[in-house]
Amino acid sequence: MLFRTLAAAAALLVATGAAQAEFTLDDRFTDADGDLIADIPSDESQLVDPSTLIFAYTPVEDPAVYAEVWADFLDHLEQATGKSVQFFPVQSNAAQIEAMRAGRLHIAGFNTGSNPLAVACAGFRPFAMMAAEDGSYGYEMEIITYPGSGIENVEDIRGKQLAFTSETSNSGFKAPSAILKGEFDMVAGEDFEPVFSGAHDNSILGVANKDYIAASIANSVKARMIDRDVVSEDQLEVVYQSQTFPTTGYGVVYNLKPELQQQIRDAFFSYDWEGTPLAEEFGRNGEDQFIPITFQEDWAVIRQIDEANGVQYTCD
Repeated sequence: MLFRTLAAAAALLVATGAAQAEFTLDDRFTDADGDLIADIPSDESQLVDPSTLIFAYTPVEDPAVYAEVWADFLDHLEQATGKSVQFFPVQSNAAQIEAMRAGRLHIAGFNTGSNPLAVACAGFRPFAMMAAEDGSYGYEMEIITYPGSGIENVEDIRGKQLAFTSETSNSGFKAPSAILKGEFDMVAGEDFEPVFSGAHDNSILGVANKDYIAASIANSVKARMIDRDVVSEDQLEVVYQSQTFPTTGYGVVYNLKPELQQQIRDAFFSYDWEGTPLAEEFGRNGEDQFIPITFQEDWAVIRQIDEANGVQYTCD
């Protein structure tokens, strides 16, 4: 098993020509303060104050499971804002971004890799992330296989198949693509066959059931699936593990009224996790609170990974 520090990963990306690219927002938005997220409109006619707020969690696993997990928190949001709050079960990262861009989604948790696109194209303003009691946070990208597959290290994937999740996923595509190219001189389509499962749970189940010989996944999803007995540890082997990346970023769409944005923000940080479905589910990863984050600082390495992969944030 291979381990890398975040600094080493960043150095690797720079070595492959990935100097930090300028991050720009869609023309619909302004960023007068230079914090890389859309400003709240100063023109009151551009602000929205919906009677019902729509919340969506990143589509990493079965949406029906997470409707129940988030129910108590959404009750807390209702009390904090005085508004009805509905859970919106999205099926893909693209659908989640499009919903916010179209004004149908107000509060969301976007996965690590989707955050830059949501910020640039949908006016997403992230401000929170889950963390452990000591403030530590994040997950690691792992490349996994199954026992007896014949894959004992990353180089053994040459000439074989590697399952990614989706092109907007950090651990499911962006990070492994940059690392495989920069560290192992392995490029998808040339040195191995890429396939896309659509979600981390699909990739993990695919490897456990031997449908995929190898896959790149977020180990936080794997840990929750093992804890719920969806898969067992002895069905999976890890051949590569990265250092920690930031996890799902939570925030709001840019054009909610400022006082409503503040109420929502306050609700995240005042939520009492003890004994809640949220604590039961995400406590599997050691997470038990929301902590403040900034897109400018906490997503710098993710933007660098995107640059290494030649990603462009196209908003059309």
